[in-house]
Amino acid sequence: MEKTLETIKTNFNSIRTGRASPAFLDRVEVEYYGSPVNLKSLAQVSVPDGGTLLVQPYDKSSLKSIEKAISKSNLGLTPSNDGNVIRLSIPQLTSERRKELLKVVAKIAEEGKIAIRNIRRDAIKAYEKLEKEKKLSEDNVKDLSGDLQKVTDEFIKKVDSLYKQKEKELMTV
Repeated sequence: MEKTLETIKTNFNSIRTGRASPAFLDRVEVEYYGSPVNLKSLAQVSVPDGGTLLVQPYDKSSLKSIEKAISKSNLGLTPSNDGNVIRLSIPQLTSERRKELLKVVAKIAEEGKIAIRNIRRDAIKAYEKLEKEKKLSEDNVKDLSGDLQKVTDEFIKKVDSLYKQKEKELMTV
C-alpha cells in the first residue's frame, strides 16, 4: 500500500500545474544508443525561474535525441535548443486545461484506491486460505481482517488527501 501511495505521488508530480518542476520530465524516455533511457540519467534538469525548465545533458551528443523525446512526450512543451542546453517554457494553464488535468488527477487517485482495495482483497484471501489449512482460527481471521480494513481506510484517506492537495494546486492561478 505504501508503494501504491508512492506511485500516486509520482504520477501527481508529473502533472503540470503552471509552475515549473523537474518532476514533469520524470517519465520522459530518451532513445540513447538504441535503447530507451530515463531523461534524468542523461541530463540535469533545473528550474531557473518559476516558468522555465533547463535541461543540461551530460553528453552533448544526446541533445538532439533529448529534444526529440520531449517533443514526442505529450507534455505540451516545446523545447528550444541553443546547442548546449534545452529550455522549456511552461505556459500558463487555461481553465479548460485545468479541468482536463483535474479529471486525470481524479482518475489516478481512483486507480490508486482500487489498487489498495485489491491488496486488501488479496490479503483476506490469504487469511482464508490459512484458515482452511488450519493455521489460523476463525477469530484470528476476523481480527486480522478488521485490522486490515483499518489500515486500508487509512491509506484511502491518504489518497484523498493527496488528491485534494493536487486539486488545490491545479486550481490556484
